[in-house]
Amino acid sequence: MLETLDQNQIIYFVIVMAIAAIPVGFVAGLFGVGGGLITVPVLFYIFDSAGLDRLFIMHLAVGTSFAIIIPTSFISTMTHMKFKAVDFDIVKSFGVFVMFGIIIGTIFAANLKTAYLILFFSIITMLFAFYFLISKEKKMNPVQNKMNMAHKIILGSLSGFFTAPMGIGGGSINVPILKMFGYSINQAIGSSAAIGFLVSVLGALG
Repeated sequence: MLETLDQNQIIYFVIVMAIAAIPVGFVAGLFGVGGGLITVPVLFYIFDSAGLDRLFIMHLAVGTSFAIIIPTSFISTMTHMKFKAVDFDIVKSFGVFVMFGIIIGTIFAANLKTAYLILFFSIITMLFAFYFLISKEKKMNPVQNKMNMAHKIILGSLSGFFTAPMGIGGGSINVPILKMFGYSINQAIGSSAAIGFLVSVLGALG
């Protein structure tokens, strides 16, 4: 790709990526997400502007986003661990089913044409935006509700399934789920970041 670009284009793309990297890193640490909702559109724009085949640039953007999330989610997890904000019990149990959903979602995404993958990404992103727009912060329940096996299987699998075609770490889904079961916001974010690391490794490989 680089050999077809002139120096000005390369400099421009580097500046775009550098500017995008700042909010990606910020939201990764603050909200326990991978930043894919920002990274994927930026990568799609760069790949499209660079003249890559539009038949696969969305898939390339999603896969590359997962690869970028690996180090950001790892650093975020290590930081939250210092503040004891990662519940590894929920990461191991709930996270297993998220990873199962990732496998199914990756197969689903691989069989989608670019136009449909873009449509899927756009619709789910709008649903996320609508949810966070109308949701209100409720008083935290100091007692955690039991997340039984049925909850872990259903919610974890759905989280992974929707995460895979979008190239995101899943924090936009997993943080609200963990909060729903009474986890503090710090634990929800820290645990989500740890799950996001597992998700990004499996998603990138997929």
